[in-house]
Amino acid sequence: MIQRDVIIIGAGAAGLFCAAEAGKRGRSVEVLDHAKKVGRKILMSGGGRCNFTNMYAAPENFLSNNPHFCKSALSRYTQWDFISLVAEYGIAYHEKTLGQLFCDNSAADIVDMLLAECTKYSATITTQCEIFQVEKSTQGYLLSTSKGEYQCQSLVVATGGLSLPKLGATPFGYKLAEQFGLKVLPTRAGLVPFTLHDEDKQALADLSGIAVDVSAGCQNTHFREAMLFTHRGLSGPAILQISSYWQPGEEVEIDLQPAFSIGDNLLQAKKENPDSHISTCLAKHYPKRLVQVFMERNQWPNVPVKQLNEKQISEIDQHFSGWTIKPNGTEGYRTAEVTLGGVDTNELSSKTMMAKNVEGLFFIGEVVDVTGWLGGYNFQWAWSSAWAAAQAV
Repeated sequence: MIQRDVIIIGAGAAGLFCAAEAGKRGRSVEVLDHAKKVGRKILMSGGGRCNFTNMYAAPENFLSNNPHFCKSALSRYTQWDFISLVAEYGIAYHEKTLGQLFCDNSAADIVDMLLAECTKYSATITTQCEIFQVEKSTQGYLLSTSKGEYQCQSLVVATGGLSLPKLGATPFGYKLAEQFGLKVLPTRAGLVPFTLHDEDKQALADLSGIAVDVSAGCQNTHFREAMLFTHRGLSGPAILQISSYWQPGEEVEIDLQPAFSIGDNLLQAKKENPDSHISTCLAKHYPKRLVQVFMERNQWPNVPVKQLNEKQISEIDQHFSGWTIKPNGTEGYRTAEVTLGGVDTNELSSKTMMAKNVEGLFFIGEVVDVTGWLGGYNFQWAWSSAWAAAQAV
């Protein structure tokens, strides 16, 4: 029987960071993970550069059934705390856009830093460890695993969500929560591309690979970033962001001219270049393929702009500023960056992440019903929730 003060299930961002921080407090800590390699999701994140936090991380950047739950952890361990740890290890990083911080070199720098912190504070990590059973005991918890029996006072569940099953995602954490009587809210894929109905997919097929600056909106929320047409549907940062707010059956409104007005440009062209054709005017702002597809779809004749009246110009303008599309669905967990839903925050202490009715049982990171926007926010939730639990285990 292996005795530890703290056992953490899951060697991802939250699990590794919690292990180091608990070890720092002098607790004996062991991390158990079923995979061969630790931090796999960290390694592939941000195109292999790891968008490890966001300079503007704040509670309003997170979705949860209880939007207040994340406030305590985020305020007690902030993005600046993590940035200073990264700086301490001499890891070079840069801001890409909108406060998103990426490693200059490789995501492996972040994994190496977390492992170095675990070593520094004597937290051990055991990989390829299957967990067969978890029971509550008078001393805390008994775990039956492929690497033997473990006993601990505090058990931290950092098993992540269902996104990217190729990297080993499983519903283990949700099942464990239910085993101990905790409510788990329905889960679905978040930060994920949309698929389209066949008719739209065929009509937009020629646009695959084209990216445009848009403002995508749904549920009174809008994101201004790039949108990418794919052979299956729509992707790109603006779409990934809005996908977390979208519900099946809803339309997504896309403003294809968030920074200018096609209507104003056509009116100006009518005065200055009356003989120029509509397609020529539109092609100044959009790829030719997109102009062609939109003109065909809307049956706009490619006439000189002098032939357009104000009503027609207004119709073209409205089409670009209020293009609506009803997705068929999403690409699902296979490509989703995160999982929405999870362990109900009403079951947990926002200060310690411990289950209110189960002494010594903690849930941190993505397994909890707190989901960040695209851009380093989910990593910040991993660091903040892990730190909060580490102060209490």
